This record gives sequence, structure tokens and C-alpha cells, in this order.
Amino acid sequence: MLKVHLLLYSLASALLSVPLARCQGPTAPENVQPAQLHIVPRTLSNGLHMVMVENHEAPVVSLQMWYHVGSKDERPGRTGFAHLFEHLMFQGSADVAPEQHTRIIEALGGEANAETRDDVTVFYETFPSNALERVLWLEADRLGGLKITEENFESEREVVKEERRLDVDNRPYGEVFEDLYAAAFTVHPYHHVTIGSMEDLNKATLADVQEFFHTYYRPDNCTMILVGDFSADDAVTMAEKYFGGIPRPVTPIPRSQAIEPPQTSKRVLTKSYPNSPLPAVVYGYKMPAAFSPDSYALGLASNILAGGESSWLYRTLVYDDRMAAGVDGSGNFTEDPNLFFCIAVMNQGYTDAQGEKEIQNVLDRLKAAPLDAHELEKAKNQQIAEFILGRDSDEDIASAIGPYAVMAGDPSLVNTDLDRYLRVTPEDIQRVARQYFVPEHATLLEIQPPAGGSPGSNP
Repeated sequence: MLKVHLLLYSLASALLSVPLARCQGPTAPENVQPAQLHIVPRTLSNGLHMVMVENHEAPVVSLQMWYHVGSKDERPGRTGFAHLFEHLMFQGSADVAPEQHTRIIEALGGEANAETRDDVTVFYETFPSNALERVLWLEADRLGGLKITEENFESEREVVKEERRLDVDNRPYGEVFEDLYAAAFTVHPYHHVTIGSMEDLNKATLADVQEFFHTYYRPDNCTMILVGDFSADDAVTMAEKYFGGIPRPVTPIPRSQAIEPPQTSKRVLTKSYPNSPLPAVVYGYKMPAAFSPDSYALGLASNILAGGESSWLYRTLVYDDRMAAGVDGSGNFTEDPNLFFCIAVMNQGYTDAQGEKEIQNVLDRLKAAPLDAHELEKAKNQQIAEFILGRDSDEDIASAIGPYAVMAGDPSLVNTDLDRYLRVTPEDIQRVARQYFVPEHATLLEIQPPAGGSPGSNP
């Protein structure tokens, strides 16, 4: 679910439903490394991928079904479908009644959840290891026999519409990223956010959503990740038993071929939202995709800019100048090139223009000279801590593997990706700042209080 802090200091994570590439947890010495994971990959005859890690420390298994379909795969006029299926997948299948999937997991002593992102839809389950076969049967039943009826379609459409009202339409600053992305992307489907538009949800038909399901919910578009107390060989045997009969369609999986044209000039939007009383500024800079060479230096840059109260944006705008109620700086690292954000929600008495100026001053510092060795070490230690703390449980490990398995196409990268961060030099940070944090790559959203609610201005 989406969460918003009172001071909106986590606007990016709250409204994008994507994990942020920054860490505010404890630091770790650079010579500490996460344990290597022994990954066992398998592919069933119908194309379903399995990625397994045995861990026998506790009688628990985490199973995640990563479907390679997200809001990026929606056609114009059909937005919100990926998120709709996050809900519909719990509304009954061939042998399971509506709402019973989660209740069965909970009756076993486990828990289940799901989320939709730009590129993937993920279903999570953690449960006692002796229930693995039953849970595999449950997942196969809804992949091979999901019931999409007019009744459950209409019901879940209303649920999604209400979620949009709560998280976007009626939430302070809730429309910020919808407006920013609509301006930043002109061709690529990142133009729209995951929640979808109310208009598209209203005009969707049962036939539309059935077509979407049969197009993307297929075994060769799914990666099953299993981590915990089980035998990989036994898991493969059980998976073949329950999933093997689900046929692989002969048609290829459609993928968007849209490539966003290079942005050559700054785009500026000025908005006023009735439920957003404080001025704010949001910069979105075009940046490369996840796992690209420059993504590692940009990931560390997000730690430097907004990784805790000693970060540059926080120290400058919140602590020293006291002009901002909260700040953030984060990369939305996705399968295709996306945006790097710099955000400030201003205190009363300050304007969005003052926030813009101070953000630019901070970014100019990053461009002016190679980073101090201590600052880079701190950023790398934050990244190490994120990798280590991100393997605290079987579910954490499965979640860490997922992007490598699905978006990067190589689950073993989970064991080597940290090294790419550790090889980043001060010159690399300076170079990417100069290359990407420039006006011609920027979309700027200026948020001003509604008429009658002006906060005034401090010189």
C-alpha cells in the first residue's frame, strides 16, 4: 500500500510505488559483504522460470511469482489494467472461491500480498515449509484457471477506483507524479503512472481485461522465486506436476517498442492543488535504466543527496537554511530509462523558486569537483548496509533476487552487483552529475499554494 508521511518528505516512494535507490539505515564497514547466495535456476517445459535458494535455518518458505507485466505494458486508453489484476488474482479461480486464496495461506500460518510496478506485478507468500505443495497448487490454479467474471471485474474495478481516490485524487500532493510523468514522457508508456486514470478504468470492458490476462499471464512470462526450507529438486517436481499442464501460448509476448526521444530543453509546469497548502518543487531528470553502467554512480548520488539527515539536500534545505519541511533525492531505476528526482516541500514563508535555487546549488556542488573520499565512503557504506539488511529474511532474499531475474535476466547478479557500486570513483559521481543533472534533461514541477493560501515569501 502507498504511504505518505505528514511532511511529505517521502513523496517519491509514496506516489510512485517503486522502491527508492537510497538507504537511511545504519552504515556498514566496506569490508563487510553479504553472504553469497547459492542460486538454482530451472525452466519448465512450458517456459515458466524457477529461481531457488535453499535455506534450512527455519521451517519457512517464501514464494514469489514475478509476472513480467506492469503499467509499462498497458496500451493508451487502457491504463490501470496491470494494477487491476493485482486485485483480480485474488478473486477466485477454477478450484478456489473468491478471497479464499489469502485465507488459505493465513490458515496455514502464512501471509500473502502483492504489488504492481512499472515493469512487473509481484505476488508474495511466506508460509510453513510443509505447505509448499499446497501453495504451488494454489498459484497454478489461478494462473491456469483464473475466473474473470463481470461480477468480480466490476467489484475490483470499484476497489481500484477508490484506491485512486484515496491515494491520488484526495491525498495532499497526490497528483504530483501523475502530472510530472505526463510532461516528462511523450512517447514511452512511463507517461502514465501505475494507478491508471479514472476515465480508462470507467470505460474498460470485461473483454478488455480478459484479453490483458491471456496476453501476459502465461507461464513463459512468469518467474517463480523460492527461498527457504525445501529441496530444489522436490520443488521442481511439484512445479511440473501443477504448472506443467498450463500450455505455453504460441504467440509471442508483446513488448512496447517505444523509445522516448532525447529531451533537449527544460520543461516547466506550474500547478496548484486544492489540498496541498505548502509550496513544493519536484525536479525529474532523465537518467538511464537499472543495471546500466551509470546507474551505479547515480544510485550512490542518491545516497549523497538524500541518504539521511547528514545528506546534502537535508543539511542545506532543512537543517541549515530551514526553508524546507522535507527533501528527497532518488532514482526510479526501471527496465527502461526513467527519472531521477530532487524534491523539496517548502516551509511556510518560502517559495518554490527558492527551493529550485537551493536544489540547483546542491547539484552544482556535486558537479564542481570530484567527491571527497569520506563522502564517497559513507555513500558506499550505505549501499553495503542496504544489501546486507535486504537479506534479513527469506522474503527479503526473494525480493532482492526478483529484479535481477526478471529485469536484468540474470539472477546470479544478486551476488556481484554490490561490487559495481564499490568500484564507483569520485570522478564517476562528478561525471554523471554533469551528464544527467542538466536543464535540458529536466522536467520541473513547481507547486504553488491554492489561491488565498499564499505562504508569503522570505528574502
